Amino acid sequence: MPVDITWWGHATCTVRDSGVRVLTDPLFARRFAHLRRRRGAVPPPEAAEADVVLVSHLHADHLHLPSLARLAPGTRLVVPRGARRAVPGLARLAGSLGLVVAEVLPGEEVRVREDVRVRAVSAAHDGRRLPLGPRQAPALGYVVEGAARTYFAGDTGLFATMAEEVGPVDVALLPVGGWGPYLGPGHLDAERAARALALLAPAAAVPVHYGTYWPIGMDAVRPHEFHAPGEEFARRARRLAPKVTVRVPAHGERVRLP
Repeated sequence: MPVDITWWGHATCTVRDSGVRVLTDPLFARRFAHLRRRRGAVPPPEAAEADVVLVSHLHADHLHLPSLARLAPGTRLVVPRGARRAVPGLARLAGSLGLVVAEVLPGEEVRVREDVRVRAVSAAHDGRRLPLGPRQAPALGYVVEGAARTYFAGDTGLFATMAEEVGPVDVALLPVGGWGPYLGPGHLDAERAARALALLAPAAAVPVHYGTYWPIGMDAVRPHEFHAPGEEFARRARRLAPKVTVRVPAHGERVRLP
């Protein structure tokens, strides 16, 4: 059975597998902090409908409390171990909405339904809530295992054991950019994401984490780094991983893979 992927922008996707809706890193804001949404409409209310929500790490563009507040009461939420301690607002929100929170480390699993489970894997990324905050929770990726195996990388750089930890997958959702003109360590750009794709060797891939948010007042600063990473990833993937089908959806577009 194929898996459906809807890309809502940035790292926010809905993965539909075996009738289960998995939402990744929900970010539904038009503007937050110094960032403004420059492409794609703010996702509609149905984007927040999910059976389980995966949060990859504590950065505010991945663990966004106002977006999590749009979840239905009782929604299951999977976060890195230590997230509630590191982000007290998350604990308060979970309590007020009755969210069913599971805190996980790499290698641990959460069973969503008898035939669908989520496995946490490592990510090479600084997962602290604030740039100078304590390291209270790791950054993670996740593998959704149902009729298909879908890897959501979260935010990560390349690391030596990536393919070994992730294991065989059918679909890879890989970050290929960022929200500013420069990418620091612990990120994939289009080239590095294509190299990761060659290591992972899935049947299909979708680029994410680009082309949505950009710092206010920087519209003219290196705009190609905002618009180009998705297609650049597809171009580099044709050279480095020619057997992989790459789909580059528009914001809000739903694609069926593999």
